[in-house]
Amino acid sequence: PGGTPSIGNERNIVMRICKVKLNAFGEIRAFVEAASNFDDAVDIVSGVHKVNAKSLLGLLTLDLSRPVEIRVHGDHPEKFVSVIDSYLVA
Repeated sequence: PGGTPSIGNERNIVMRICKVKLNAFGEIRAFVEAASNFDDAVDIVSGVHKVNAKSLLGLLTLDLSRPVEIRVHGDHPEKFVSVIDSYLVA
């Protein structure tokens, strides 16, 4: 009576933001494959554009000549960040 109902399978969603630089098509393809193998959401933001990092076509529509921001949403975003460590920039 009165109060917020509890949800049985609550998740602790965390967002991690970092920058990556993808220099060649092979790197873009490997990044998309890594994102596709990750269960949670991964977005890439470049300027005013945001695309799903699991979409090769989406990434190819962005200006990748400079670093882009990635936003990883999930229970353990650090797992994905550790997989794409070689693409991280400061």
